[in-house]
Amino acid sequence: MQLPEQPVAGQPDPTIRRNADQLMAAINEIGQATSYRDETPLPAVGPTPPVPQPGPPPMSQWAIDASGVLKGVGAVSIPIGIGVWIVGQVDPLTLGIIFGSPAVAALAVARLVAKVKDANQAAPQPVTNHFHGNVHHDERTVTSTTRGIIANTRHDNRT
Repeated sequence: MQLPEQPVAGQPDPTIRRNADQLMAAINEIGQATSYRDETPLPAVGPTPPVPQPGPPPMSQWAIDASGVLKGVGAVSIPIGIGVWIVGQVDPLTLGIIFGSPAVAALAVARLVAKVKDANQAAPQPVTNHFHGNVHHDERTVTSTTRGIIANTRHDNRT
């Protein structure tokens, strides 16, 4: 009678070692590549139509701000309408004040946004220069003063 192999302390289990050796022998028998890289170039433009992306549609920042104001005014008008419906009888002057005040506030905000937009568009755009190669940047300031009946110009060069 043969005893089963007993693992020795510090040594791998003989069963696991035997299975690993069998696996490595099978892999070596195959002798083929286990990966493939397709080198055909991808088309620049394909037949797939564009897919709508999640979130709000692309808009300018001004349009996003204006839509937020309009949503706020609309949300404020809902409780006012419910209140008018519950009360039933409302004085026309009170009704005009209740419905007119959000509209006046919305118009004021719209004018403010328009003024800020105009001011931003009127601001001078920053100048960005891109240089390639060696460039020498001179930051000297030259001030000149001309005085007297006969012009005498003095330059003061400061670095």
